[in-house]
Amino acid sequence: MMNDKQVKVYGGIDTHADTHHLAVIDQAGRRLADAQIPTTATGYQAALRFLGSWPGLVSVGIECTGSYGAAVTRVVREAGITVFEVNRPNRFDRRLHGKSDPFDAYSAAEAVLGGRVSAAPKGGDGLVESLRVLRTSRSSALQARTATINQIKGMLITAPEDLRTRYKGLSTPKLIAALAASRPTPTPVTAAEATAYSLRLLARRWQALTGQIEDLAGHLQRLLDDHAPDLMRVFGCGRDTIAQLLITAGDNPDRLRSEAAFAALAGVCPIPASSGKTKRHRLNRAGDRQANSALYHIVMVRLRYNQETRDYVARRTAEGKTKMEIIRCLKRYLVRQLYPLIVETLHPRKEVAAA
Repeated sequence: MMNDKQVKVYGGIDTHADTHHLAVIDQAGRRLADAQIPTTATGYQAALRFLGSWPGLVSVGIECTGSYGAAVTRVVREAGITVFEVNRPNRFDRRLHGKSDPFDAYSAAEAVLGGRVSAAPKGGDGLVESLRVLRTSRSSALQARTATINQIKGMLITAPEDLRTRYKGLSTPKLIAALAASRPTPTPVTAAEATAYSLRLLARRWQALTGQIEDLAGHLQRLLDDHAPDLMRVFGCGRDTIAQLLITAGDNPDRLRSEAAFAALAGVCPIPASSGKTKRHRLNRAGDRQANSALYHIVMVRLRYNQETRDYVARRTAEGKTKMEIIRCLKRYLVRQLYPLIVETLHPRKEVAAA
């Protein structure tokens, strides 16, 4: 270990499911030491002791702070150590020197030293994380429910004639209710008996998934009403769209340095598409597509129900803009309206966490 406390030291952590590898380098890029820890509470304390043994430690770069590195990131940040998110090791170095856990850990530290990374990791323990896990569960339940009703209708197409006739023409709610209340034989043998038995199970699965969806939607609505009332009052915004935009922004509003940065993150910043005498911008197909979709749905609501938006569309159409260009402009203006509200929603929670 170096005795000169004035020498700056930078750390790096390569994360995996069962183990993490730590490494430290000095301000000249010299490799000082590395160690491997298990992904347990004891292992995280060992990581703190390893990093704390270097008095000149400035900051640490951690890979996958939103997945494998989420837990160690929280522990290191709670210890007062500055953490930067490292997306991936340098690909040129990988091709030149190969790949190993120590190499990736040193690469993360070198990325911090060289200034190649500057993004703070997402908090992972605030309002946004609550919204993320609830919305993820609800989305998977919605997909499973859609698959279930498709299975039911597909099974009815090939079912025996008496089953098809019995349930023919029923709407989805009535079909589900009738199938769930049916009483097929508990020990099916024939194809007709097996089909009737399976249809009842699928109908009850659909009902169970619907209950989960409604329960999760209620929790999302409660959280947003309590923590983001200003966003929920914006015309055209709803539970799903606001939840997605907050998830995209993350628990740390400081990751978004400006309104333009959030527009780029959501894929609504204008992209030049000019050539010769043609001067125009086109749609941006990069960025978070789920956030872009949320903005699109808000714009669609406004196009249908908001007279001011309709007037804007009429004016821009008269100027020669296409429908897609107008929608792009509306999404960019929407970001301008929502960005300060998103920051105001997230920033107080960040201050409380820091306190």
